[in-house]
Amino acid sequence: MIQIQIPEKVNKIIRTLAAAGQEAYAVGGCVRDAVLGREPADWDITTSASPKEVKALFPKTIDTGIQHGTVTVMLGREGFEVTTYRVDGVYEDCRHPKDVQFTKSLLEDLKRRDFTINAMAYNETEGLVDAFGGTEDLKQGMIRCVGDAKERFTEDALRMMRAVRFSAQLGFFLEEQTRSAIRELCGNLQKVSAERVQAELVKLLISPHPEMLKTAWETGITKVVLPEFDLCMECGQNNPHHIYSVGEHTLHALGQIRADRVLRLAVLFHDFGKPSAKTTDADGIDHFKMHPEISGRIAESILKRLKFDNETSRQVVRLVRCHDQHPALTPTGVRRAANRIGEDLFPAYLDVQRADILAQNPELQGPKLQALREVQRLYEQIIREHDCITLKQLAVGGRDLMEAGIAAGPGLGEMLRYLLELVLEDPARNEKEVLIQAALQKMQDG
Repeated sequence: MIQIQIPEKVNKIIRTLAAAGQEAYAVGGCVRDAVLGREPADWDITTSASPKEVKALFPKTIDTGIQHGTVTVMLGREGFEVTTYRVDGVYEDCRHPKDVQFTKSLLEDLKRRDFTINAMAYNETEGLVDAFGGTEDLKQGMIRCVGDAKERFTEDALRMMRAVRFSAQLGFFLEEQTRSAIRELCGNLQKVSAERVQAELVKLLISPHPEMLKTAWETGITKVVLPEFDLCMECGQNNPHHIYSVGEHTLHALGQIRADRVLRLAVLFHDFGKPSAKTTDADGIDHFKMHPEISGRIAESILKRLKFDNETSRQVVRLVRCHDQHPALTPTGVRRAANRIGEDLFPAYLDVQRADILAQNPELQGPKLQALREVQRLYEQIIREHDCITLKQLAVGGRDLMEAGIAAGPGLGEMLRYLLELVLEDPARNEKEVLIQAALQKMQDG
């Protein structure tokens, strides 16, 4: 018999409901994670008690989704969602049931859930309730729908992205009927909100297996929600620096960078401009001039379409546009690059470029990685020595220049940028008097 360690507060809720003559179990993802030996992020509870009966048993509750049977029970500062067994009504928009009906049957409640591994329940009295073979599927490393896959995906189209996302998070494969149903019904993802698509895409990307985005491509999901990726998968790279198509290169690069949201989005989009930038010379060699700038524009469009926040978009687009820049291997060259790319994003730029190189032709990686290590060394030296690389770090500001007799207006900003250039060239010049003298001389020279 499988035994799971349930937190004391969860047990307290289950025991309180049982003492009142009700059934109650931990259910869903928390049970799945506990069976796998993972620490669940949160614990959900399902019960035969109605929302009204749940509220009567606990001193502090919040009506978080009472129309769907969910009440949050507060124990101290922690909240636990307690949901009444239910049967979903008709799904009218490929996403939400029109209504729900409460039931006294745990089995009926579990039957409506998406995947077998998420349709298990547990309490210390009854043990594990696994009516659909979830534990066996966990052993096999398989994502399989509860009941008929087409029915589950017709009810809620987002479940198709969730299937791929779970496979990426757990390193599992899709059971064949589940995979086949996604291929058939993936067009329904057009009806899912951009925000929900965004959330699932990000979870997949920051999972331990972001390369399983390929599964989303194989099943037709990306053709609906990220068609730009399909163009990359179809775009070959007959070039000495590459051994993969643009899409396969991207998949390999995703696995070479840490699971950070901005970094993995930047790597995903970094070459999206290559299909439209591609040219082939007389020797049959492919070239992709200006692809970082084109990729940046495409990334900006996708991020807007998927309703990403402005700050995420700013960082990702900047990294995409600069990912292929190679500064001169001198302190001045690296200071200029850090100024151009942005001090806040320069370490991320190095990470993205490293991932890009590691997904290229292994025979040509050595010198590129060595150059990147030198850029990293020079950058760390620049930071250690507090070299000025931004206007904010300049020893003079606009007020100082006006007090020295330089008129306010557009010329003031140009003068500050001129002074910054001097300091990027020679950090020792970043002193107030030196810069004011340089500004006055520049003004005199016209």
